[in-house]
Amino acid sequence: MNEPIAAPFEIPPIITYAVPGFVLLILIEMIYVRVTHKGRYQFADSAVSLSMGLGNQVAGLLFGGLVVASYFWVSQHRVFDLGWTWPVLVACFFAEDLAYYWFHRVAHERRWFWASHVIHHTSQHYNLTTALRQTWTGALGFSFIFWLPLVYIGFPPEMVLMFQAISLVYQFWIHTEAIDRMGPLEWVLNTPSHHRVHHAINPRYLDANYAGVLIIWDRLFGTFVPEDRTDQIKYGIISQLGTFNPFRVAFHEWAGILRDVRSAKSFREVLGFIFGPPGWSPDGSRKTSASIKAAWARQQAASVPAE
Repeated sequence: MNEPIAAPFEIPPIITYAVPGFVLLILIEMIYVRVTHKGRYQFADSAVSLSMGLGNQVAGLLFGGLVVASYFWVSQHRVFDLGWTWPVLVACFFAEDLAYYWFHRVAHERRWFWASHVIHHTSQHYNLTTALRQTWTGALGFSFIFWLPLVYIGFPPEMVLMFQAISLVYQFWIHTEAIDRMGPLEWVLNTPSHHRVHHAINPRYLDANYAGVLIIWDRLFGTFVPEDRTDQIKYGIISQLGTFNPFRVAFHEWAGILRDVRSAKSFREVLGFIFGPPGWSPDGSRKTSASIKAAWARQQAASVPAE
């Protein structure tokens, strides 16, 4: 098949252009937190987040070509020849956001993809610098495969990459405790309130709100959980790292997979350690999100007085 239809306009480096805005908003939030004491900043924690963001950009330069080449190769076998029309652009926006939802959900449910994504959840603070705490191993962990069906259908690779960048920029501002609920927008958009829930390790909040831009997918697929002001949010991961070493943050879960695979006694255990849910163990002795939520549900049921 012919080369995909090129964009009729020059697509700017969206993320690069957004960086000055990121810096300005971080400074504004820092001042807001200092004045109001609403929210938290810790120098060492924010420094790790910034270093992870820098490393993510370096990894993009080193391995981003793999992603782009994969998109264009799959596009050679596309089913339809979709062009750069307004209906296609609208459809691609929704399709990309849906692809992000499923990537994000699987990244929490399967350890292989969690090994890259967990980096974003390692901060015990929740502020705009947390948004920059990004993986160094996403491309090498094949996270991009969730978007390949879009280019196979026929969306131009450049269009898909553009909406991925727009989604990433959108998600920056929702990493804050400075913004409360936003009225009717909460029904449609991913907001700071919804995303605070996603970053929480409280049992009621685990594995919820995977949205990129639109919260409608969580509502549709049953993974939406609203923020409950009576349950103060705790951030981070179930087994907190307790380190500000960016290299340990970047690779700790991959190292954990390697240790577990070496100790595996069967091929089934190897598959479980790699592709099972985070926390999976052959004898069920380790905690998973499902077991933690189940235990919490039993505790809640037991605390309800009998009629």
